[in-house]
Amino acid sequence: MLAKVFTGSVQGVDALPVVVEVDIVFGLPMFSTVGLPEGAVRESKDRVKAAIKNSGYEFPNRKITVNLAPADIKKGGTGFDLPIAVGVLAASEIFESDLLAGYSMAGELALDGLIRPVPGILPMAIAARKAGMRGFIVPMHNVHEAAVVDGIDIIGVEFLHQVVDFLTDTTPIEPAIVDKNMLFQGQQICDVDFCEVKGQEHVKRALEVAAAGDHNVLLTGPPGSGKTMLAKRLPTILPDLSFEEALETTKIYSVCGLLPEGSSLMPHRPFRAPHHTISDAGLIGGGNIPRPGEVSLAHNGVLFLDEMPEFKKHVLEVLRQPLEDGLVTIARAAVTLSFPARFVLVAALNPCPCGHLGDSRHSCTCSPIQIKRYEEKLSGPLLDRIDIHLEVPAVPFREVSATGDGESSRAIKKRVCRCRDIQNDRFSGRKGIFSNSQMNSRDLKKFCALDANSLKLLERGMEQLGLSARAYHRILKISRTIADLAESRDICSEHIAEAIQYRRLDRSRRT
Repeated sequence: MLAKVFTGSVQGVDALPVVVEVDIVFGLPMFSTVGLPEGAVRESKDRVKAAIKNSGYEFPNRKITVNLAPADIKKGGTGFDLPIAVGVLAASEIFESDLLAGYSMAGELALDGLIRPVPGILPMAIAARKAGMRGFIVPMHNVHEAAVVDGIDIIGVEFLHQVVDFLTDTTPIEPAIVDKNMLFQGQQICDVDFCEVKGQEHVKRALEVAAAGDHNVLLTGPPGSGKTMLAKRLPTILPDLSFEEALETTKIYSVCGLLPEGSSLMPHRPFRAPHHTISDAGLIGGGNIPRPGEVSLAHNGVLFLDEMPEFKKHVLEVLRQPLEDGLVTIARAAVTLSFPARFVLVAALNPCPCGHLGDSRHSCTCSPIQIKRYEEKLSGPLLDRIDIHLEVPAVPFREVSATGDGESSRAIKKRVCRCRDIQNDRFSGRKGIFSNSQMNSRDLKKFCALDANSLKLLERGMEQLGLSARAYHRILKISRTIADLAESRDICSEHIAEAIQYRRLDRSRRT
């Protein structure tokens, strides 16, 4: 007898609907799985056989053929265990196969019939809804994750026999419900705050500009000047995630199996700080079946690269595409996948290998050749893609010992959100553009027109600093953000002047 069970297979950060076809006929006992199954899928036959027997059902002693359609796409993961087992039970007439219509399912089986959680449940639930499924049967540990998807019943189960009992109406199971409003109530609570940062007012101002316009930042300063402390507080002044942004981010963490247990969504903007020994595949994504890397895990959040020159140069160069396009495309012989990677990059580095170049309290022990080699680890094209370059000097004792608190993250965030509202109105109706940093050449002409004085100031700055055309566009975008923070319709000379000051490394390379 033939039975069909609907499930899904993760491709990138989305899921593809898959039909598990199980055919049982008389013949020599064997269990064959076709349809380009990966190793974990091929091994499922042993888990399925033990789970069926230990759940109190008889395993058919016949020829069993399992086909995973479409058969031209590789299938990986252990989520096929449950649909294969249910298909075997339906094909062996334990229950009517017609009862499977309208339901999709996924889950890993333990040998005793326990259904274990699997990664990628959220995109599978979205794919099931798009396919017109009435319900999606998931492991109990994944039920909150899948329940954020509207328009489909999410059925949480713990054991294989519960699936059979539910399909045969022996034991009804109520669909899971998640209160989406409750998920975002914790967004206002942060473990860190800008009020804890002593001094560095010009750096706080620049980070406010970066948050307001989604601009990338490079922090240069001696050890202990507060670069890491400042970077960790940048997410606290970014606008709250919308439901759509949270869904995008959660899909990535779901696919990677990094979603915290019991969580439905990622309500906070992610902050990722990979170690400098990371490989290019770890940073950008990759593998035989490509998986998201750190740049995608930082989607809609902040990617912090501490001691940036210590990263391998070829690893840093792969950042060019996500910084420019907001996504990563990984091509393999069998598949080409794209991962979202729209983030704010915050990079930190010392001014020299010893870290004390220009520090009045310590003498630098590096030779000019060592300093030059250190600076050359960062290529010009990569630096051009970083909008704001900042010096973070050592904090004087009187500021470190001050008892008063600085401006809080909440106060800064209010200004940032007002600035984002201006940009939302400006780019309403434009697909793929949400902030000033994403403007193209046509947008710059329309929204960044300069008067004669501003144009002359920018021309003089371009000539003195030897800026590239890309740096010119960066300055215009930063100026537009500074003007928006001031709630100014036009870009004025003071906005251009402040934006030019944020190209410190252009000045140092020039000299």
